[in-house]
Amino acid sequence: MSEQDLLTVRHAVRSATVAAGFALVDQTRIVTAASELARNAYVHGGGGSLTIEVLGHGARGGVRLTVRDDGPGIPDLDKALTDGWTTGTGLGHGLGGARRLMHEFDVDTAVGEGTTVTAVRWNNR
Repeated sequence: MSEQDLLTVRHAVRSATVAAGFALVDQTRIVTAASELARNAYVHGGGGSLTIEVLGHGARGGVRLTVRDDGPGIPDLDKALTDGWTTGTGLGHGLGGARRLMHEFDVDTAVGEGTTVTAVRWNNR
């Protein structure tokens, strides 16, 4: 994943949110969460991959983002989800902020084995 890939992520996620029928505010929430997760994979995980799925459950739809990296893993997930805590030069709002923007949020991480974040936002219209 490169800096250019981060822009590609934003465009791809925006397209998926439109396909799922999200209004502009929710589109922005999902794109922001995806950007934070992709940037974390790039900066902390040395790159990674993003899978975007448009979901349908009865009358509601949604978008699932799955971001994977083969980086060092997150040694203390509770700390990493705490606002203001960072191992880099950022503000420390990325992972926790992304969690707040989505309805479902799961982090699977192991030291030395990488991290997978799965996040879903539902369109309840």
